[in-house]
Amino acid sequence: MYFRNRTEAGRLLAKALRKYKGKDVVVYALPRGGVVVAVEVARELHAPLDLIIPRKIGHPYHPEYAIAAIAENGYIAGEQKELKSVDEKWLREEIERQRKEAKRRREKYLQGKAEIPVEGKIAVLVDDGVATGLTMRVGIMELKHRHPKKIVVAVPVVTEKIAALLKEEAGGVVEVVALDTLSDDAFLGSVGAYYDEFYQVEDEEVVSILKGYENEFQMLNVKFQMSKL
Repeated sequence: MYFRNRTEAGRLLAKALRKYKGKDVVVYALPRGGVVVAVEVARELHAPLDLIIPRKIGHPYHPEYAIAAIAENGYIAGEQKELKSVDEKWLREEIERQRKEAKRRREKYLQGKAEIPVEGKIAVLVDDGVATGLTMRVGIMELKHRHPKKIVVAVPVVTEKIAALLKEEAGGVVEVVALDTLSDDAFLGSVGAYYDEFYQVEDEEVVSILKGYENEFQMLNVKFQMSKL
């Protein structure tokens, strides 16, 4: 399945998640591309929108090759074999550097806004696709420690192997909703291959989307409260 752009993918994904409309849901985006998809999901579900901000840790000699990912609060996903193959001191320093960068991005994107409580609620975790699964795995770890009732991983495209791994990561509390679930042999090698338009989303667009949707969501709440009078 191919998509014109992230907005189209988000709208299609939102339709696939309609059973959660009216439920106690918080939608989480993995920045930056995931924000463009997630805002369409949040809009359809009439749900608040927040962020989970993982950071990839690249191999010291091949930075484009990710060996792990880390979340803001220090949770790490990665293959032990890969992690043990690099210098321990370098790894500690890189983990701390990326953790600080994740926190810096939260401040930049959300400008001091508090995390939305999700305990006992349904957390819908959205990205524009999943390739290796590292950032999504660490996002699940982060959410698990906030004690939601359920975690729904929602993506336009994922492989069967990674979908199974994500469910295993969360010990059975995760549902994976994907518009296209592919065999490893059929996967084209990158998420961007499934989009006609797959530009790099800049920080300014993330901030604009989040601010715009916050205002929109507040208006929806006002209209809902007025309808009850």
